[in-house]
Amino acid sequence: MRATQKLHELGQSLWLDNITRDLLDTGTLKHYIDDFSVTGLTSNPTIFDHAIKNSKSYDGPIQSKMREGKAGEDLFFELAIEDLSRAADMFRDIHEKSSRVDGWVSLEVSPLLAYDANSTVTEAKDLCKRAARPNLFIKIPGTAEGLPAIEEAIYSGVSVNVTLLFSREHYLAQAEAYLRGIERRIKEGLPPTVSSVGSVFISRWDVATIDKVPEALRDKLGIAVATRIYKAYCDLLETPRWQAIKKAGYNPQRLLFASTGTKDPKASDVLYIKSLAAANTVNTMPEGTLKALADHGDLGATLPRDGGDCEQVIAAFGKAGINVDALAKQLQDEAAKLFVESWNDLMKVIESKSMALAKGA
Repeated sequence: MRATQKLHELGQSLWLDNITRDLLDTGTLKHYIDDFSVTGLTSNPTIFDHAIKNSKSYDGPIQSKMREGKAGEDLFFELAIEDLSRAADMFRDIHEKSSRVDGWVSLEVSPLLAYDANSTVTEAKDLCKRAARPNLFIKIPGTAEGLPAIEEAIYSGVSVNVTLLFSREHYLAQAEAYLRGIERRIKEGLPPTVSSVGSVFISRWDVATIDKVPEALRDKLGIAVATRIYKAYCDLLETPRWQAIKKAGYNPQRLLFASTGTKDPKASDVLYIKSLAAANTVNTMPEGTLKALADHGDLGATLPRDGGDCEQVIAAFGKAGINVDALAKQLQDEAAKLFVESWNDLMKVIESKSMALAKGA
């Protein structure tokens, strides 16, 4: 039995961290679903930037949309919604059979709206309406500025993938925003049709510290932080407030491990998959990591419910000079800036490709 299937049977969802038109057209995504137990996927501006820049599959659709007067963000979102709607349809059966727990795809709002909660919610609702798929998550950053938008989007009926979480404190803050949105829905008797995941980024912790700590601590911080968050997640699920939303018919927000591709060439290519096996969670991974897991991966022990030795490991990083709280803020700030840069790059790709196609028309 492949390690991918073992994870699936354990209760951890495997989602692909990629989407391209070629993946859809060639049957590769179907192969991943059928053979590698993939039950969802995520996207971001960088993924679409690379997809559109490196494939001719988008040339015809771009030309067609240009003739309709589309450009820039509007043109991009039409392309993205087409791809993600097709993917969502492929996961629809999984979505329904899992009672809406699994089978999700994700689309990100423009990161340029990060400091404008009202505009973020408006765009999130618009994207959901345009896609018209019940298994579409809208990605909203879990920054301090994003928390009001998360609450309002959830309350408004938008299912949200909360992204850019790094620490336990980030995770708990967005979980509170999610919960407030759900509780407002329950109070008003709205239907329990809203879902969410909280996406915690893992590998960037180790990239940031790899050259600053003793060899014995190499590639240990990301897993320790993930384990700390997993304990907090399990604790939340047992609280009366979270039990109440479950009783009201809602699927409680699930914890998602993101950025799980190994960056250290000295480490196993399935390091963050093997180390983060846990029921009732999601691990979203790039294609290379998924293939490696299916080919030669194995599983270690599941994440300890009580946090194991995560606090001791985090304390060891503190003794080595790493201020974990300060680093969490730095990583989130850097990630938010990188998403804006990726978005701007994506818009440049759309513009340059549109101009080149217009000249060749």
